[in-house]
Amino acid sequence: VQLQASGGGLVQPGGSLRLSCAAAGFNFRLNTMTWYRQAPGIQREFVAEITSDHSTNYADSVKGRFTVSRDNVRRTVFLQMDSLKPEDTAVYYCKTVYRSRNCWGQGTQVTVSS
Repeated sequence: VQLQASGGGLVQPGGSLRLSCAAAGFNFRLNTMTWYRQAPGIQREFVAEITSDHSTNYADSVKGRFTVSRDNVRRTVFLQMDSLKPEDTAVYYCKTVYRSRNCWGQGTQVTVSS
């Protein structure tokens, strides 16, 4: 299983970023894909997920600002992040479960600062 996250960067408060996570090594269309984030000194936390039938769930802290989507042809999951706040600053990871194991990508840094 390979998960490659990209799209992070530095953005001002109120701005937007779109993260991508390209997947390989498993039957992507059948898997739930999940985004997590981890800020310095804070435990990794759930952000959003999208199931195989495109149902979505969000953490309360991002609901209404972030949108998770997937493209099964491109084997990629996206996280559109709007109205970004300084507290969204973190390393963002994508995750899936394969053969009962959590599989993580390498993470992409998002920094929200003026």
